[in-house]
Amino acid sequence: MGKKIRVILADDHAVMRQGLVKLVSSQPDIQVVGEASTGREALELARQIDPDLILMDISMPDMDGIEATRIVQREMPHVHVIGLSMHENEEVIKAMGQFGAIVYVSKTAPPAELLKAIYRVVN
Repeated sequence: MGKKIRVILADDHAVMRQGLVKLVSSQPDIQVVGEASTGREALELARQIDPDLILMDISMPDMDGIEATRIVQREMPHVHVIGLSMHENEEVIKAMGQFGAIVYVSKTAPPAELLKAIYRVVN
């Protein structure tokens, strides 16, 4: 087996993070290397760990996912970001894309759609 995809999960809801950990960790070629509950935590973890990918919730306290994505992409353009949200707001989705999120996935999407997005973005 080759190199594992190293992922940080950033979401302010612990239940959502736990579900994402379970889903993502079930894949033999993906490794969760960090969890964050705020955009600022996600940014600091990214600086320390240098992941391949961040699953970034858009709405988080302290620093939202849009701002965190903007900074991650400025400092670490090689780190891929997938935006996650419960909301289907086109302006928010567009903002995530403008600031470097490669893909947006709704939290209401089937789990297979998120996994497909991860593989599409990283490979």
